[in-house]
Amino acid sequence: MAYRTTLASRVHAFDGLRQVMAAASPARSGDELAGIAARSDEERWAARHVLADLPLKQFLDEALVPYEHDDVTRLIVDSHDAAAFAPVAHLTVGGFRDWLLGDEATPERLTALAAGLTPEMVAGVSKLMRNQDLIAVARKCRVVTRFRNTLGLPGRLGVRLQPNHPTDDLRGIAASTLDGLLYGAGDAVIGVNPVSDSPAVLEGIWRLLDGLVQHFAIPTQACVLTHVTNTLRQIEAGVPVDLVFQSIGGTQKTNESFGVSLALLDEACQAARSLGRGTLGDNVMYFETGQGSALSAGAHHGVDQQTCEARAYAVARRYRPLLVNTVVGFIGPEYLYDGKQIIRAGLEDHFCGKLLGLPLGCDICYTNHAEADQDDMDNLLVLLGTAGLTYLMGVPGADDVMLNYQSTSFHDAAFLRRTLGLKPAPEFAAWLEQMQITDKAGRLLAGSGGALRLAQDVGRLATAGA
Repeated sequence: MAYRTTLASRVHAFDGLRQVMAAASPARSGDELAGIAARSDEERWAARHVLADLPLKQFLDEALVPYEHDDVTRLIVDSHDAAAFAPVAHLTVGGFRDWLLGDEATPERLTALAAGLTPEMVAGVSKLMRNQDLIAVARKCRVVTRFRNTLGLPGRLGVRLQPNHPTDDLRGIAASTLDGLLYGAGDAVIGVNPVSDSPAVLEGIWRLLDGLVQHFAIPTQACVLTHVTNTLRQIEAGVPVDLVFQSIGGTQKTNESFGVSLALLDEACQAARSLGRGTLGDNVMYFETGQGSALSAGAHHGVDQQTCEARAYAVARRYRPLLVNTVVGFIGPEYLYDGKQIIRAGLEDHFCGKLLGLPLGCDICYTNHAEADQDDMDNLLVLLGTAGLTYLMGVPGADDVMLNYQSTSFHDAAFLRRTLGLKPAPEFAAWLEQMQITDKAGRLLAGSGGALRLAQDVGRLATAGA
């Protein structure tokens, strides 16, 4: 279906909804690389005029990726909840934006609406929004998940403690874990990206993390961020697995490039839930996404990278995950060129994920060859914290020595909590106070006796594991 509009006495024509969406996107290097970006600011605004007047229902009738060729499209269409969609079914995309920003869009109504929205709808409305609009709406969304603690409550901010090590040395992992715990990090998950796929190495990391969690009765969960097939083998071998991790994308071909399918994720989710290791809930999946993954795999079908990213959230939503995060600047400047593009993408992803009912966090990050620096990350950190981010990364010194990129540190997380008056997950906050890592007001205690005992015991456990 073709779309036309007149702007500044010039007629702009678009060959289908896919082209309207791509042209309406804020400028970014990935869409330019794919040859689908707007050719001028005027064309971008023309596409937004078309998009604003488009009925939301149009996204149910015009698939951006063919239903017959893509299982993610089939998932989106077949799982759409028409009853949940009904309250906004009469709106245009522009009208939907106005509704979201109005007082009628309460947290309760947004929660009820989530199942009735498709990724293309939320991606479309995001393209009409300023940054402050994305923050205002995302802040109203409430998505609560549970495993051994409760994540996503108002006034709370989780932190993934990311103690990666360039040689998977257990003592190094333990030292970084201790560092993070003493800064109040780790309530979202203690999650290690391993260098090796060796079953013995993976088992060693799993058992170290589980030993720490069990020995100190930490109300959190552990995860080794290896491929889902490796985690399934660990489960079959009797290794104590809490969460199943996998990177996912917004098209079938993207997921195939990751070596996964919906059937494989179904199997993994079922296997993890069968272990019954969660004390408060059974949200057992952890997914990571990022704008540009579909394009880098040659699997974007001419769809803009932000819409592809939103489609990945439909895959995640199927499994009621504990955690989802966009690794926003990790792929590089070919997809998000500079700090401005990274900041915009992070706000878009958080908005879209929350609106679709996901517990969205963000790895606020950049690669060293991008036109960005830590000041840009500080800006995005505060913006996302204001928007109600579920969790962020805690990396020693903000410099991941294994993945070789720049993220956010334990100090950054402590700064954000203190500045915005945010607290860890309630169960974890109580544990921090019990261990004398924080006082009753949640302030970090330096050099406390509890911290010293924790350090001594972590050292013993790491030495025994190594």
